[in-house]
Amino acid sequence: MRDGTLAREIGAIFDWDGVVIDSSAHHEESWERLAVETGFTLPPGHFKKGFGMKNTFIIPNLLKWAEAPDDVRRLSLRKEELYRDIVVERGISPLPGVTGWLDELRRHGIPCAIGSSTERLNIDTILNVLGIGHYFSAIVSADDVSHGKPDPEVFLTAAQRIEREPEHCVVFEDAPVGIEAARRGGMKVVGVATTNPMEVIGVADLAVHRLDELSMDKLAALFPSAR
Repeated sequence: MRDGTLAREIGAIFDWDGVVIDSSAHHEESWERLAVETGFTLPPGHFKKGFGMKNTFIIPNLLKWAEAPDDVRRLSLRKEELYRDIVVERGISPLPGVTGWLDELRRHGIPCAIGSSTERLNIDTILNVLGIGHYFSAIVSADDVSHGKPDPEVFLTAAQRIEREPEHCVVFEDAPVGIEAARRGGMKVVGVATTNPMEVIGVADLAVHRLDELSMDKLAALFPSAR
């Protein structure tokens, strides 16, 4: 593997929840608290079905709580306020292996971006708490795109911001909807079995339980032309 060629050509894009951090329990509780506040009902299996999708899709389409854009936005913003409250109450840490893998990518000069369906304020808040913001050259959040996953817009925007062609990017994802989005964008995908079992994310180009199972050789094998 020629490291210089690999660094010049490829970029790494990370989903946020379930890849860099595990805040699924925080998010699930925030929906539950919002339901209590509003008196709305949460349908069975709602959280798994909506994982990785934007609130503005979940609220009218999966939960069917509201249709008017102003009502959807109000509920979405309140849900995220509750989420941040829970993060402060419980605390949060990077998932095992995350900082080591980010260090490795940084050492080899591979630019990294975040491509997430969560709100930018959530990401900024936790990056500051954890002190890992310096690893990422770009952040693309729900605030930056019109279409949520499985539409590839979030990943295509991230690739553009780190100045890499989509076919030269690898996406790290834990959710089927995100894996589909990366594939639609013409990118390689590494599935991370945090919130979903290995058999679910096995449709990715490569699947791991945690990011420190990866190596530069495994990454380079996804891009034969850069070797």
